[in-house]
Amino acid sequence: MTNIEKIKELLEVSPGGTITAKQVTEAGLHRSILQELVDNGEIYRFGRGLYVRNDAWEDDFYLLQLKYSRGIYSHETALYLLGYSDRTPAQYTMTFPKGYNSLSLKKERINIRRVVPENYSFGAIEIQSPCGNPILVYDCERTLCDILRGNGSDIQIVGVAMKKYASSKEKDIHKLMQYAEKLRVKPKVLRYMEVLL
Repeated sequence: MTNIEKIKELLEVSPGGTITAKQVTEAGLHRSILQELVDNGEIYRFGRGLYVRNDAWEDDFYLLQLKYSRGIYSHETALYLLGYSDRTPAQYTMTFPKGYNSLSLKKERINIRRVVPENYSFGAIEIQSPCGNPILVYDCERTLCDILRGNGSDIQIVGVAMKKYASSKEKDIHKLMQYAEKLRVKPKVLRYMEVLL
């Protein structure tokens, strides 16, 4: 089996038709083979060290998270992914820990949110993207608290999401209140819940 065939085999079994330079190195192959496949038009470079098969269905949610592994989908993007909003986000929102910086991140069409490290990972869950690939997103309770912080969220989106949550069988009011206290939005959450429950 040639080196190119080995890489093609790795691409066949990878989710979303992706391969990283790190995977190629771990397989004991030289990274220059990736450039050969790019030149042949079989794969394209999505970002630094990340390549995608040309015939693969492009899953933006999955690819962006592969490219920026510290990013967790949040706010309106998380509402959409969790089924609490039917508005497809024009720009994706991702949350990163404070202090994380990537030069290429500023060039992406991403709304960047930053949180203190102790608030970064709580409420993060893995779900499937619309194309069926694994992605990280904040759970519903965390997302509802996030959209009530500050004043950047569309009031209509917030209202619809809160109503849907209040009528959901999966709602966990205790967890919502714990998150609201930790993120300092308890009075806002209580106002919504008093009206809706």
